[in-house]
Amino acid sequence: MTTLDLTPDELLTTTRTVRKRLDLERPVPAELVRECIEIALQAPSGSNRQMWHWLVITDEEKRAAIGEYYRRSVAAYLESSGAAGRLYADDPERAPIQQRVGSSVAYLGERMGQVPVLVIPCLQTRSLPAGNQAGLWGSILPAAWSYCLAARARGLGTAWTTLHLTYEKEIDELLGIPADTHQSVLLPTAYFTGDTFKPAARQPVDEVLHLNGW
Repeated sequence: MTTLDLTPDELLTTTRTVRKRLDLERPVPAELVRECIEIALQAPSGSNRQMWHWLVITDEEKRAAIGEYYRRSVAAYLESSGAAGRLYADDPERAPIQQRVGSSVAYLGERMGQVPVLVIPCLQTRSLPAGNQAGLWGSILPAAWSYCLAARARGLGTAWTTLHLTYEKEIDELLGIPADTHQSVLLPTAYFTGDTFKPAARQPVDEVLHLNGW
C-alpha cells in the first residue's frame, strides 16, 4: 500500500469531486479499489449493523449502460431551475464558480460510462421510512466518503454523484441488485490528471456557525 504524502488536514480539504480531470484511459488496479473499500468498512453504521454492500463495475457494457442513464439524468438536471450553472446567477462572486460546476457536470454526464471503475455503495434495509431518513443513510454515506478519502490518498480521483438514482430501478435490474437493497451514491473512480488539488472556496465559518441555538 503506497499513499500520497498528505497530512490529515490536507487529505480532508483537498478531496474534491473530480469530473474533468478523471483519467479515462489509465486502468485502475482492482486491488487498489479493494483497499479503499476495506478502509471504508471501518466507518460507523447504525447499531453497528454494517448492512452495506459495494458494487464495483468494471465491465465495459455495464459501465456504458449506467453512463447512458446518468447522461439522461444530467441532461434533465441541466435544464432545471436548480442546475448548478443557474444557481446564484445574480451573484457576481458565486455565479462564475457555479457556471464552472455546471460545465463540469455536463462534461462528466457525457463520459460517465468511460470512467474505468464505477462504485455504488448500497444499503440493505427492508423498507425506506416515510419521514426523515437521516438515520438510515447515516449508515452508508460516511463509509462512501471514507472510500473517497482512501482513494484520494492513493492517487485516485472520485466524484460524488447521485443523479443516477432517477433510474435506480433500471440499474437494479442491470446489476441484479435485490429488492431489499438500495443504492446510495455513484462514485466514478479513476486516476486523475495534473498534479494535485487545493481547498475549494467555502463560506466563512462565522456565516454558518450557530452556538447554543440558531
